[in-house]
Amino acid sequence: MPTLSYGKALTAALRDEMAADERIIIMGEDAAVGGALGLLTGLAEEFGRERVRDTPISEAGFVGAAVGLAASGWRPIVDLMFAPFLWVAMDQVCNQAAKWRYMSGGQAELPIVYLMANGALGGEAAAQHAVSPYSQFMQVPGLKIVIPGSPADAKGLTKTAIRDPNPVLLFEIPRLHGVTGEVPAGEYVVPLGQAAVVREGTDATVVGIGYLAHEAMQAAETLAADGISVEVVDPRTLVPLDVETIVESVKKTNRLIVADEATPAASAASEIITSVVEVAFEYLDTYPARVCALNAPTPFSPTLEQTVLPDAVRIVHAVHQQLGAAI
Repeated sequence: MPTLSYGKALTAALRDEMAADERIIIMGEDAAVGGALGLLTGLAEEFGRERVRDTPISEAGFVGAAVGLAASGWRPIVDLMFAPFLWVAMDQVCNQAAKWRYMSGGQAELPIVYLMANGALGGEAAAQHAVSPYSQFMQVPGLKIVIPGSPADAKGLTKTAIRDPNPVLLFEIPRLHGVTGEVPAGEYVVPLGQAAVVREGTDATVVGIGYLAHEAMQAAETLAADGISVEVVDPRTLVPLDVETIVESVKKTNRLIVADEATPAASAASEIITSVVEVAFEYLDTYPARVCALNAPTPFSPTLEQTVLPDAVRIVHAVHQQLGAAI
């Protein structure tokens, strides 16, 4: 298999799908010049500016326009640049896009992908850009939520999201753009709602969401040197959520830690823990733990950013705590 970076794999998926389906258009601020983080580079030259369109700086306007386009037979991909910009268009996403298919009894499909950068950028974005808001949208019926954590998933999940008849929030991870890995060539899709066990282990289960799957793998390597075997699960999609794979892992390891770049209150981490406890509490040897961001906006200072955000060191500490505790 060829080796691609996370960013190049995502771009390849966009290119493949645009070449296969002329109904797919991309729209967003600076979309025609490659987008804020370069994921759209070369697409306007290849497919023309009718299909890769720059928009005004008005998220409420073009996020809402995508609803009308999708209802009219198009398959829009909306580049929102950064995840918190979705808050500017909450009504268009949560009260319109999420509900039309249901309210029409399935007669109106809304195949929209809302593409946005999630989380920190390594001290380059600060509080109004470096946000992980996906948990908030888990409460909105009708939206699917995808967070690719590897180059292969960046390609496979993006292609699946574009083909889905429902609106999909695709949270891509800027800190992984340069990470490389094997990516299947040609036709390759990853089903939504299918978690990946990216490392097998026997002593503790760590569920890493998005970038934290990468940190969880580093933590597992560190712990392996101490003879501690950690199983790492990447959920890949939060809606639908593959609870069964996580539960099967917990049945084997009897411990659960969820690592999540978002803040802990009402988070995806909380939802995953609750979902496991509801059906597999008797398999747990100790209480589940969350490794999340501190309850504070992301600082601009790289040093302070590292203090606020969870990382492999905090995951290692949480595993050690789990192994020393018992219900």
